Amino acid sequence: MFIENCWYVAGWDKEVPADGLFSRTIINRPLVFWRDRNGQVVALLDRCCHRAARLSMGRTEQGGDQIRCMYHGLLYDRSGQCIGAPAQTRIPPNAKVRAFPVVERHRWIWVWMGDPALADPALIPDTQWLDHPQWRSLDGYLHYDVNYLLIADNLLDFSHLPFLHPTTVGGSTDYAAVLPKVERNQRGVRLTKWVANTQPPEYSAKYANYPEGARVDRWMYYDFVVPGVLLMDSGMMPAGTGGQDSHREDALAFRGCQALTPETETSTHYFFGHAHNFLIDRPEVTREIHAGIVKAFNEDRAMITAQQHNLALDPGFTMTPLSVDTALSQFRWVVAQFLKKESVAPVP
Repeated sequence: MFIENCWYVAGWDKEVPADGLFSRTIINRPLVFWRDRNGQVVALLDRCCHRAARLSMGRTEQGGDQIRCMYHGLLYDRSGQCIGAPAQTRIPPNAKVRAFPVVERHRWIWVWMGDPALADPALIPDTQWLDHPQWRSLDGYLHYDVNYLLIADNLLDFSHLPFLHPTTVGGSTDYAAVLPKVERNQRGVRLTKWVANTQPPEYSAKYANYPEGARVDRWMYYDFVVPGVLLMDSGMMPAGTGGQDSHREDALAFRGCQALTPETETSTHYFFGHAHNFLIDRPEVTREIHAGIVKAFNEDRAMITAQQHNLALDPGFTMTPLSVDTALSQFRWVVAQFLKKESVAPVP
């Protein structure tokens, strides 16, 4: 089961061309995307109402205001209503396909999968760092053959970092040993972590020009909201030069934006950008940071894919919870509440 009344990331803006069609399956529904004559993204169910053909195998017409199925020629407007069919003197009123609300913001295309009347753009998480002029990042995408909640579990679990990612984002053992403060809210969880006088992480220390043996104060604010969007504010500064109630203007900082979009019960789209605020005039630094993040995420993917395989072999297996699993449990509780609410009032 998936939450319907929420915004899902459907793709990067570059994935929907100015002239052409793009298809992506989200929560078991095939969708077709294209741009109309004004460049705005349109999304319809990628399934002709006649014989269930893929509309993404068709073509747009009238400057993108219409789409034609190339199986039997049915023509739809951007609302999904069939407005033409060869050899049909009368088009049935129910000859239509479902349209989905779409918002394009900060280089991500968001689609609302539930009741259109509830599609409030104010609920879209703030990912301004993906195209902010004072930050730099590269577009990231991975496909997982696992359920999205296993990936969410991984993203909310800091205890695995020094073991699975010792040469990438793992950090020092003293940093990893400090458990974050976990707070649950209406739409997800927030993790807060400050560690003073610790070793700088290898993946970013080389950009700081700190003297050998320098210690740092590190922070991480980590918001994880339904359906599976992560907003991370993290960084470091020389030890003793700042703190939780002080400035961070001179710090080396990152703003991570990640989104899990379920494709099916056993597959997931994973979008990410890891923006940084230093050396932004050197594209090779951005490429190097991105490559390190991709390496770490591939380490995660290999482990989680093996985990999914084990769980599939024994569906009755019960995981043994530990104290480090607090954030995982809290987020799954929030998801369960959303699903419960929608089961009481089904999405139209």
